[in-house]
Amino acid sequence: MKKHITFVGLDVHKNSINVALADGDRNGDVRYYGAIGGTLDDLDRVVKKLASSTRELHFVYEAGPCGYDIFRSLTDKGYTCAVASPSHIGKKPSERIKTDRRDAMMLARLHRAGELTYVFVPHAEDEAMRDLTRAREDALKAQRVARQQLGGLLLRLGFRYQGRTAWNPAHFRWLADQKMPTPSQQVVFQEYINAIDETTKRVERHTQQIENLVPSWRLAPVVKALHALRGVSLIVAATMIAELGDLTRFENPGKLMAFLGLVPSEHTSGQKRRQGAITKCGNGHARRVLVEAGQAYSYPARITPPLLKRQEGVSKEVKDISWKCQVRLCARFRRLSATGKNRNTVVTAIARELAAFMWSIAKQVPISV
Repeated sequence: MKKHITFVGLDVHKNSINVALADGDRNGDVRYYGAIGGTLDDLDRVVKKLASSTRELHFVYEAGPCGYDIFRSLTDKGYTCAVASPSHIGKKPSERIKTDRRDAMMLARLHRAGELTYVFVPHAEDEAMRDLTRAREDALKAQRVARQQLGGLLLRLGFRYQGRTAWNPAHFRWLADQKMPTPSQQVVFQEYINAIDETTKRVERHTQQIENLVPSWRLAPVVKALHALRGVSLIVAATMIAELGDLTRFENPGKLMAFLGLVPSEHTSGQKRRQGAITKCGNGHARRVLVEAGQAYSYPARITPPLLKRQEGVSKEVKDISWKCQVRLCARFRRLSATGKNRNTVVTAIARELAAFMWSIAKQVPISV
């Protein structure tokens, strides 16, 4: 017996889920089913009511803060589920009414029409590593804020460090010798010092955990292979793979570059073609570490002892790609800099091409599913 497809739109919130149904025919009925609780048990009860031997259910909901628990729960039960990208859902300028009911019906209708863009859902293990790398990034941000706050206090009170580099042992020895004008300011000064010390220890703890857990990760072979590239530290490689998953899911390097938002924006009309700054679409965490890695190609191509050690145990194909990457990107860095381009523009161009070399290396490394 042929099953009829019913598209189920879920508008998911913290404490509620609004459900809408769309019949499989293009002009089929789209109706609101109702609102239920926000737990998986509440959803399971609705799924059991909707399921039948003559109906095939296709679920969809928007990506959001509630994560992928619904996706994993439904797929584990054998249902088809997709997670839509909210930023790619078109909205009419004339629509001035937004309700949960309308959103659920819109999702069901657009899912039936195939007009939604879907996000990549990572494995639970990959998402756990992503949480760890993002926690380290949050700790770095807190460290930077604490340093800025202390620097602002010292500048306001007339204390100026004359050394070349801040936040090294010499700088901290200089800080220890400073005495604030009043007891209250001395307390503030010491609290800022303590905040910097705590955030620094947080960064170190997260870094150590990443180093300890990556070897047992299913994507560890890809991380090790990417680590063979110049400028790509273990943190950069782990962040890239944790954020993007399997790089080979992109058909070609150009699509990976576009996903990372490293391609130029463009406005073309008639005979006029104008390109602007990069789009900055997609994953900003991965884009940030790529730009950091791109800084390393400002120096001449060279296999340094630390890089040679990192390349131990990787295949000859990966080493060849790594050297080809160095030769091309170091020369490109010099060539673009010689034209007078801004350094940030040059580094961004290098980061864009570095993503392509990462894609090539990922093609050489098989991973377990």
